[in-house]
Amino acid sequence: MATTTKTKSKNNSVTDTLNRQVANFSVLHMKLHHFHWYVKGENFFTLHVKFEELYKEAALHLDTIAERMLSQRALPVATLTDVLELTTLKEAKGDEDAQQMVQSLADDFETICNELTEGISLAEENEDQPTADMLVHIRTSLEKHRWMFEAYLGE
Repeated sequence: MATTTKTKSKNNSVTDTLNRQVANFSVLHMKLHHFHWYVKGENFFTLHVKFEELYKEAALHLDTIAERMLSQRALPVATLTDVLELTTLKEAKGDEDAQQMVQSLADDFETICNELTEGISLAEENEDQPTADMLVHIRTSLEKHRWMFEAYLGE
C-alpha cells in the first residue's frame, strides 16, 4: 500500500508540473502575440518575425504537453482562470518597449527552463522516460532562445 501511495504522489507531482507548463505556455503564447502585434522601433522587422516564430513554437509545446497529459489520463488546464492561477510567468503589461519585451522573454525562458529541469527529474524518478525526453527537448529549444535574447541584449 505504501508503494502505491508513493507512486501516486509522484504521478501527481509530474501531472502538476506538466499542468504548470500548460499554464506557462498559454501565457507565453499570448504574451508573444502581444509583443508581435505591438513591437515598435528600429528592430521592428527583426523582432516582429522572431516573435511570430516563437508564438508558433510555444503553441506546439503547449499542445505537446497537454496531449502528453491526456495520454496519461490527466487533464490539462483549459480555462484562463486556471491558467492564470497556475502560471509562474507574468502577463505582458502593455507598455513594454522592444528591449523590455526581449528581457521579459529571456526571463520567462529562464523560469521555464528551471521548472523543466525539475520536471525532468520528477519524470525520471517516476520512470516516465517519454515525459522526461519531451521536457528535455523543450528545454533545449528554450535555452537556445534565451541565449539568443541575452546576446541581443548584450549580456
